[in-house]
Amino acid sequence: QVRLVESGGGLVQTGESLRLSCAASGGDILDYVLGWFRQAPGKEREMVATITTYGATYLMDSVTGRFAISRDNDKNTVYLQMNSLKPEDTGIDYCGARYIDNSQYRTWGQGAQVTVSP
Repeated sequence: QVRLVESGGGLVQTGESLRLSCAASGGDILDYVLGWFRQAPGKEREMVATITTYGATYLMDSVTGRFAISRDNDKNTVYLQMNSLKPEDTGIDYCGARYIDNSQYRTWGQGAQVTVSP
């Protein structure tokens, strides 16, 4: 099964930016819908952004206008550009993959900690 490895998390102040990367190996990301999910302290994991093999994107309302998801099929990598970060964006961000014909995300990265200080 495809393996996902994340990078790019960190500690930033309000208003700063981060770019998360998730590199896939052992599989072709063209076989998957890719997504980013955030788990904030004490809260359920929530979907932040997704991108299909055709490039159609979804963004959670609270990040629309600030975040952008993209994929580079040649590099087998999905990205999440996060601008104008807020303390509410703090959490562990996971990249996930689901097969095109399956609604369940079965493959996950290890998670990247994003901390935004006031």
